[in-house]
Formats: sequence, structure tokens, C-alpha cells
Amino acid sequence: MYKVTTHSAIAEIPAEQWNRLVDPDTPFLRHEFLSALERHGCVGERFGWLPHHLALRDRDGRLLAVAPCYLKFNSYGEFVFDWAWADAYQRHGRNYYPKLVVASPYTPATGPRLLTGATPERRAHAQALIQGAVRMAERMGVSSLHWLFTVADETDWLEDQGLMRRVGCQFHWQNRGYDSFESLLVAFTAAKRKKIHRERRRVAESGVHIRRLTGDAVTEAEWAIFHQLYRDTFDKRGGIPTLTLPFFLDIGETMGQHVLLVLAEHGGEIVAAAFNLIGTRSLYGRHWGCFQDFHSLHFEACYYQGLEYCIDRGLARFEPGAQGEHKVSRGFLPTPTWSAHWIADPGFRAAIAHFLDQETRGMDAYLADMHTHSPYRNR
Repeated sequence: MYKVTTHSAIAEIPAEQWNRLVDPDTPFLRHEFLSALERHGCVGERFGWLPHHLALRDRDGRLLAVAPCYLKFNSYGEFVFDWAWADAYQRHGRNYYPKLVVASPYTPATGPRLLTGATPERRAHAQALIQGAVRMAERMGVSSLHWLFTVADETDWLEDQGLMRRVGCQFHWQNRGYDSFESLLVAFTAAKRKKIHRERRRVAESGVHIRRLTGDAVTEAEWAIFHQLYRDTFDKRGGIPTLTLPFFLDIGETMGQHVLLVLAEHGGEIVAAAFNLIGTRSLYGRHWGCFQDFHSLHFEACYYQGLEYCIDRGLARFEPGAQGEHKVSRGFLPTPTWSAHWIADPGFRAAIAHFLDQETRGMDAYLADMHTHSPYRNR
């Protein structure tokens, strides 16, 4: 009834057919975004992300579901950390890599990974795609198959098919009908509200001017400056700046209305910037960089500008990126994230299941503790 195929380049699947299946709230899963990563060398053998995209078709060849899948030779750029698993394999004389990962590279943002479109057959198509992916993993002889940052219902479906659920934590904001940034702050305790007012005032008093631009309004020169900021951030932290300037120029042109660039200027020069992706319901904060240090500018560019944008545009959610407990006092509350994992070896599967059971209990306690630090009144 169904056939699952793999594709070594997303260009093998027509953009219109792929995007028809993508949730419009997830720009990081659009054909334009993923193909730009491939065409401009951001994924591939050099970085250990080899495309193996999954496609489910019916007997007439009609495309029913897809998933962005990669053969991985490391765990870089995933944000669901399994290095301890790889180390355990190595200590037992086994190879953890290569493995298969279903994800948007370098993008720890929640969204459907079983791309089926809004159809009544969504669950059946998703289950067929999962089963086909597991059979492919078995044929390839990889150690494991991982679905990262899945939404709640498909995490349940993956678990029903024998994959193991893993719980993580990020800090997200929910729009509760605020009509201005100040109306948001009214919901905060007096002390937290005063702190944010002080932080925003410090930025204004420093002479920093903020501009918000969609990607199609960003000039090539501004993209070049942003890319230097992006590279500097990774250099300072010892990371690998995998995203190239041509990649940013490309998505600025092909999906500009899905890109928000926050530019901070001082003395007529760009001194900092924050890069975001815009969905139909959500804003996703992704990258930040600065040439000069200004008090509270990171909070202004990465959080407060994004919150204002969401309120102005009526967006329901803001995911400002992975980790960061300091986000809680600025209105971003602890939110569970999920991933699902298939492990080929029965012995390692049992050991990892035991680890996940313990980790989940610890994560549940952490989420509950973080909620006690909420800045909101009477929540």
C-alpha cells in the first residue's frame, strides 16, 4: 500500500510537494531552508550531516509524507545530547556512528518531524513512515535512529512503534492576549517588572538604536556584517560556524518573510544582531552576536524585541533557543521537549531505557522546580 524511499538531496523532491506537507508554523522545515543548507555546504560530508530524506508514497506514486533525515557521523548540531551513549559504545568496542537523525540541522526548535500535511490520514501516514524508517535503519546497519524535537502526538506515535521517549527542557513564552509589551509586564511581579524596565532603559541610555527587518529587507552588506557577528560568537565559544554567508543571503531572498533580523546600531554602525525565524504562530530565536558589550543589550535584542514583535503580530509563542535559566525571570517558562530513539542492539537498548527512566524523573523534578521561579503574579 505504501512505499518509503530515501533521497540524498532534497532537490530530488519538488519544493511544492515538500512544502505542501510542512506545517506553516515551522519555516526551518521548508524546502527553501533545507535546500539552502545543502547547496551552500552547511551540511554534507564535511560536517557529518549526509542527507537521507524519507518520502512515503502510495501505490500511484503520490507523495503522502516526508521527513528530513540525515546519516550522522557525530552528534554536533543536534541539541539532544547523546555523547555519553557514544562513549558507552566505544568502551564496549562498538561503533555508535553512523546513526540516523530526523531533524532540522542546527535548529533545536519544536515542530512536526513527520510531515504529512493537514489530512485525516495523518496518523496512518505517520505510522507508515516510522515503520519504513526503522526498516531502512535495520537494512543500513546503523546503531540507532533518532527523531528530535517532536510534537506531543507524534512522540506518542513514535513510542507506540517501539521508540523510546526522551524528555528535555527549554524555556518558551506563551502569548496570553497581551496588547503591548507593557501589558505583559503588568502580569509580572513588581520586582521583575522593575528589573526589565531598568534593563531596557540601560540600552536606550547607551545610545544604541534597534531596527527590526524581515529578511527580504536586509541588504547584502548587512547580511555580511551579521555573518561576521555569527562567526565571532562561535569562535568565542569554541564552536563551529557551519552556516555560510551564501546560506543567509539565499534564505533572505527565497523566504525573507520568514526571517526576522534585529540589528543594534551605535554611532551609525552595527554592533550586534539577533537572527530569528518567523512561523504563522511562533517566533524562533536562533543566533546572536556582538562586536561591543553594552549592558543588557543581549536581553533587549534576543528577548524583548522578539516579545514585542510577537505581541504586535499576534503570534502565540516565542521559542528563544536552547537552554538558559536566565530566561525564566524574563517571562519564558520551563517547557518540556521530546525526542524519540530506536536502538538496534537489544543490550544497549535496555541500558539506555534504564537511563532514560532515571533521567525523566530528574527532568520532571527540574521542570517543577523551575516553575517556582516564574516572574508572573498569581500563577
